[in-house]
Amino acid sequence: QVQLVESGGGLVQPGGSLRLSCAASGRFISITAMAWHRQAPGKERELVAGIDNIGVTNYADSVKGRFTISRDNRKNTVYLQMNSLNVEDTAVYYCNARARIRPGIPLNNYWGQGTQVTVSS
Repeated sequence: QVQLVESGGGLVQPGGSLRLSCAASGRFISITAMAWHRQAPGKERELVAGIDNIGVTNYADSVKGRFTISRDNRKNTVYLQMNSLNVEDTAVYYCNARARIRPGIPLNNYWGQGTQVTVSS
C-alpha cells in the first residue's frame, strides 16, 4: 500500500504564501502522476495542479500564475508552492498519487488525509 502524508497547511493572510508537501511511503514499485486537489466547504473536490513523472504540469485556471507544483522523485515527494493567496483558496488540500504496488497490478489512486489551508485577515 501507499501512504501519503501532507504537511504545510495553516492560516495565512490574503496575499501571503504557503508551501505544502506530500511524502509517499510504503510498498510500491513506481509512482506516476502526483497531484493536489482541494475541497472547500459545500463544494466538490477539484483538481488544483498535477505533475507527471517527467515533470509535465497542469493547473486549474484559478491558480495559474500563483501556484507551482514540483516533485522530488528521489524522495517520492510532491510540493505545492502557493503565492498570492486569497480567501477563495481556503479549503482542505489533498495529495493524490497514482502508484503501482506490484508488477502486473494496474495503477491505483491513493489519497492523503488532507491539510487545511485558511486564508483570512
